[in-house]
Amino acid sequence: MSSIRRTYPFSRGNSDGDKSMKELLGGKGANLCEMARCGLNVPPGFTITTEVCQEFYRCGEALPDELLADVRNAVAGVEAEMGLKFGDPTSPLLFSVRSGAAVSMPGMMDTVLNLGLNDVVVEGFAAKYGARFALDCYRRLLQMFGDVVLGIPHEDFEHKLSALKKAKGIQYDVQMDADDLRSLVAQYKEVYAANGKVLPQDPWEQMFMGINAVFKSWNIPRAIKYREINKISGLKGTAVNVQTMVYGNMGDTSGTGVCFTRNPANGDRELFGEFLINAQGEDVVAGIRTPMPIKLMADVMPPIYAELVANTTMLEKHMKDMQDVEFTVQEGRLFMLQCRSGKRTGTAALRIALDLEAEGLISKEEAVCMVEPRHLDQLLHPQFQDEKKYGKDVLTRGLAASPGAAVGRLVFSAEDAEEWKARGERVILCRQETSPEDVGGMHVSEGIMTARGGMTSHAAVVARGWGKPCVCGCEALHIDVKNKTLTIEVAGSEVVLAEGDWVSLNGTTGEVIKGQQALKKPEVTGGDLGKLMAWVDKTRRLRVLTNADTPEDALVARTNGAQGIGLCRTEHMFFSTHERIAAVRRMIAEEELESDHKVEALEELQGYQRQDFEGIFAAMDGLPVTIRLLDPPLHEFLPQEGAAMDALCAQLAGELHTSVERVEARLNGLREVNPMMGLRGCRLGIVHPEITEMQATAIFQAATTVVKAGGHVQPHIMVPLVSTTDEMDHQVAIIHAAAKKVADASGIKVRYKVGTMIEVPRAALQAGLLAERADFFSFGTNDLTQMTFGISRDDAQAKFLSHYTRQGILQTDPFDTLDVIGVGEMVKIAVERGRATKPTLELGICGEHGGDPASIAFFNKVGLDYVSCSPLRVPIARLAAAQAAIKAAKAAAK
Repeated sequence: MSSIRRTYPFSRGNSDGDKSMKELLGGKGANLCEMARCGLNVPPGFTITTEVCQEFYRCGEALPDELLADVRNAVAGVEAEMGLKFGDPTSPLLFSVRSGAAVSMPGMMDTVLNLGLNDVVVEGFAAKYGARFALDCYRRLLQMFGDVVLGIPHEDFEHKLSALKKAKGIQYDVQMDADDLRSLVAQYKEVYAANGKVLPQDPWEQMFMGINAVFKSWNIPRAIKYREINKISGLKGTAVNVQTMVYGNMGDTSGTGVCFTRNPANGDRELFGEFLINAQGEDVVAGIRTPMPIKLMADVMPPIYAELVANTTMLEKHMKDMQDVEFTVQEGRLFMLQCRSGKRTGTAALRIALDLEAEGLISKEEAVCMVEPRHLDQLLHPQFQDEKKYGKDVLTRGLAASPGAAVGRLVFSAEDAEEWKARGERVILCRQETSPEDVGGMHVSEGIMTARGGMTSHAAVVARGWGKPCVCGCEALHIDVKNKTLTIEVAGSEVVLAEGDWVSLNGTTGEVIKGQQALKKPEVTGGDLGKLMAWVDKTRRLRVLTNADTPEDALVARTNGAQGIGLCRTEHMFFSTHERIAAVRRMIAEEELESDHKVEALEELQGYQRQDFEGIFAAMDGLPVTIRLLDPPLHEFLPQEGAAMDALCAQLAGELHTSVERVEARLNGLREVNPMMGLRGCRLGIVHPEITEMQATAIFQAATTVVKAGGHVQPHIMVPLVSTTDEMDHQVAIIHAAAKKVADASGIKVRYKVGTMIEVPRAALQAGLLAERADFFSFGTNDLTQMTFGISRDDAQAKFLSHYTRQGILQTDPFDTLDVIGVGEMVKIAVERGRATKPTLELGICGEHGGDPASIAFFNKVGLDYVSCSPLRVPIARLAAAQAAIKAAKAAAK
């Protein structure tokens, strides 16, 4: 039977929570099956698989005919189990329709509740359960169906609701009586009419339109944006979960809530969450009402709270991870609606992993895999320097929804946040409450604060998932979106802030602070993080080096656990001062003009390079330092055409005693149509061998100085952009000659290695021959990707790559995550052919992919010895290398 016709009743589900089940049923559907198998009280329903979503889009966004009959059969099974009838006013059965992809995307796709109500059924519903309850469900259906399915603006309904509450002098929806709700239903129908729409009175039409809408929400802008931000790719689409409605809005013996089995902000072992009396689930997550802490349930519903604690405790032990649970209480009966691994901050992720290991629920290897690279990234974010000093500047406090320190300029919409960020500004997004449409602005913001919503609101959950500080439910905030101002009540007076004003957030304490408060860097060693990283380092096979161009960067990297330098870009050293860039420009001009003074310019640069290398060798005492010879085209050191170029030509003409016209002609002659494939890399050293000699001499002189001072050095000299063995032979000869000359002069012989950067496809193909001349290969996957694909990394993202990834033509940007099929094949060829020639050949990666966890898994698999990344990503690369080793061991065991 094809997947198009199959559905999965929860009560007969058979999911062990593994990846294959989640890929088919989505995370929500697979976990509903799991909860049912565990004996929890799950409302009956069924799941339409992700494969149907694929078919939906293949058919031009239409439900396959086979599915319609299958849904009817599945509903009949639920009717038999419940003793109720879909669309029958005498014994009405209502359904919810929810999304559920294999990877959690909270709030990004659509949901429709209370499907099956119409003008006739609502009267039967009222006769059975009471008018107020029935009309409350009907107005919710009208609003959600109109918004989600028919595209009627959400604001049209909100305007009617707000006007009614204002006229009645009430604050909350729950304060409306049956007459108010009957009036609101009539007004909502007017909204439909004004938009040329009508609510289908046939429950089956509602059902199929709802399923259609949920499938379509897979590709709505906010869902696409969320997948882009979180690099979620390769999924078949969303599943659709059709589930019997249970009602938390049936009075004071009913309610709804969201809870976590541990505190998602700090990892404390406690039931953490919120609930609302007389409400439906969307009221909690949307932040419309600020809910009560879950612990208060013990006072108002003691038996239900005890049952909830028992259920969640069992679920955590069964799933072996902290769980995010949604539940509803209907007239004193607890229903479990959903569970999933909870989003958590980096601090909480670390604490939970260590605690679960200590409790015997998981192994050390499982604890290492539980902490995601992004969690470590969050832990490396700055904190406030001194919280005591800003006390007088605290404006107000809200709920500490997501910890950490954030400083930025105040903005009031997601669009403004993205605009300010594009101008290079840090921003704090301030909203009444956030919605999934705000996801782009939330992502670019340093922190988020809202006037409404609780600890499980949309803002709180998304912020914690991204590790962004967030303060929610801050009722002292009065936001004027139109005029872009914020008024805060402070000690009986008002403080008014405007867009662009600096504010700071302490997501750990819930404080909103005026001004730009000072931040400090976190520490990577010691405590819980040190304990986890010790497990990490015992597990991983790959060494982790760093890309560092200064002694300061080298020290930061070493503090973060770097085991050496895998890439020192010598050209970056030339840009550090005006004097250095001036010396480079004189060297270029003298080279081009074949001036008698070019030795002076080279000697000046040699002095700068020697000074830098001494500092780097000292900082990395005893660890390998891989230095790449000059790589970029010479024109990159020159100003663009215009006044700056004219001034430089005039200056150089005076210094070199020649005409301005001659200097202009020679410097302009350096410009190339495609410089990234022109005179750069080893080609520079071949055309201008004195540049290679100068750099090699500086390296050996610096190494000799450090050795004389009692230090230890391991210089590895890397020749860039090699594609032929003759190029390699030419440059190696110059390097060896420089080493001998320095050794003869100093009496100290420094041991060193010479290798090459594999960044040209021809080099990968000729790796066997190159290995005869090289002590090591380092893969420059930025250029290797560029040349293998034949696309410019400088232009492609803006021109077409983002379109490719959105359309699924490419699953990921190949400059972010290595293309293992194409570029990865080049790497594999070079590894196999290089090691066939020289089994001891050292192999590493120093491109941007060296810090990408997904790429690191590939490098581990193909047998590289090390990865190299930026200093701040070293801990992340260490973790990713450990996780790659653990997964590889599991795969081998199978």
